[in-house]
Amino acid sequence: MKSGFIGIVGRPNVGKSTLLNQILGEKIAITSNKPQTTRNSIRGIYTIQETENCEGIQMVFIDTPGIHKGRNKLGNAMTDMAVNTLKEVDLVLFLVDGPQSKGPGDKYILEMMKAVDTPKILVVNKMDTMQPEDYLEIYNEYKETGIFQDIYGTSALNGTNVKELVETIKSYMEEGPMYFPEDMITDYPERFLVSEVIREKMLMYLEEEVPHGVAVEIESFKEEERLTRISAVIYCEKKSHKGIIIGKQGKKLKGIGKAARIELEALLGTKIFLEMFVKIKEGWRDRDFDLSNFGYKEKN
Repeated sequence: MKSGFIGIVGRPNVGKSTLLNQILGEKIAITSNKPQTTRNSIRGIYTIQETENCEGIQMVFIDTPGIHKGRNKLGNAMTDMAVNTLKEVDLVLFLVDGPQSKGPGDKYILEMMKAVDTPKILVVNKMDTMQPEDYLEIYNEYKETGIFQDIYGTSALNGTNVKELVETIKSYMEEGPMYFPEDMITDYPERFLVSEVIREKMLMYLEEEVPHGVAVEIESFKEEERLTRISAVIYCEKKSHKGIIIGKQGKKLKGIGKAARIELEALLGTKIFLEMFVKIKEGWRDRDFDLSNFGYKEKN
């Protein structure tokens, strides 16, 4: 049996969660076209059982928040999670979608990666959006740094080269135990997945300034024979944001709820009764107590 932990790091919105979902063949991490979608380090588990013709392997992928300069304690906590991952895994996948000259973000991450001995694979994502000469420029620029053992071009959205990338990742795994049951694809509880699905729909439906100031708390999760009853509270920072989330005659909130319910029914395999409430909690992103309660920071 071979096993190991793989960290997926990069700037916000480079496609880390999309790549994880593509590798697993199932959606466990929310995605959107807005940066900083991922707030927690989300673990996805890829397992192939040992057979006569195949060696068993378990790879635990850790999808990290996008590394960026935080403007509040939430942003700093998210970046801390991602940076700490570099030190705790057996292999690092560094996702980029453009040349280093595009901005200081990739250079900042690159400097941190130089300080760790962990093997590294560069993944140039979103190949479907670039010309061959653009990819070659990025490839050569990063190859010259001399810190990557392999470089792959992928389109996580379309699945291009993802299988080939997975085969290469397997070659870095060493003899080790099976950390999780073979049928488990994530170690996060259903409550967490439900809150993330609701937050994803909010990212899709809401104005640009609102989503980063919201948190979702699952107040109750009751499983009945053919129905799961879920009560969720959406916290926002401003009264004006509460109005935007609810929308005229409650239409916006109803749309978010309907989209979330449809996805949750497919995810959990049961009918869902979902009720949502919106409350104001000013400045929660800068309070350690609230960050701990919402799971974005370890309790002291």
